[in-house]
Amino acid sequence: KSDYAVTGIYMYDKKVFDIAKALKPSKRGELEITDVNNEYIKLGQMTFDVMDGWWTDCGTHESLLRANNLVAKARNV
Repeated sequence: KSDYAVTGIYMYDKKVFDIAKALKPSKRGELEITDVNNEYIKLGQMTFDVMDGWWTDCGTHESLLRANNLVAKARNV
């Protein structure tokens, strides 16, 4: 278990297009971003930054409302 979350902010160099072209679809029939990241790891070229602050899910209407309420409360709105 970890206190870290992958927030989905990825930046790639132009090599990503060659990597993506070489990928095979997953069992779900899709190209997976995790496979792109794993290729960069194999090449020894994956980097990351740990960012200060907090993160919360906003993938549903309810969680988006909760996130908005958290921001409003933090800003005394």
